[in-house]
Amino acid sequence: MTAYLIAAAMGVAGGFIAALAGVGGGIIFVPALALVLGLTQVVAEATSLLAIVPVAILGTWQQRRTGDVHVRDAVIIGVGSVVTAVLAALVADAVPQQLLRVLFALFMIVVAWRIWRGAERDAVTDTPTPPAHE
Repeated sequence: MTAYLIAAAMGVAGGFIAALAGVGGGIIFVPALALVLGLTQVVAEATSLLAIVPVAILGTWQQRRTGDVHVRDAVIIGVGSVVTAVLAALVADAVPQQLLRVLFALFMIVVAWRIWRGAERDAVTDTPTPPAHE
């Protein structure tokens, strides 16, 4: 019963953070499932993929209402993702768990670094230019 409550709390937190920050829930769900619930890396990833379906549907519905969804781009990305997701799932089943966990952690570090660099760049370009003194 406790595991269900923890999973529900992770769903609430993950859904909120994913919608707020515009990130895939997997960034939240996979580490939480592996570290908090003790699932293996491949099971955490597979579980996260299924958990993200309703989040993606409802998040897209809400963002579409405000005109923020580029449907054509989403379809192109989705078609490519379907093909590679099947192949990646086969690879994930064949790769040792520890390697899969290390690869996921490295991916998270790269994503965090890229977000940080983008935030720094945005801060520089968003800085108001002081008025010129005459």
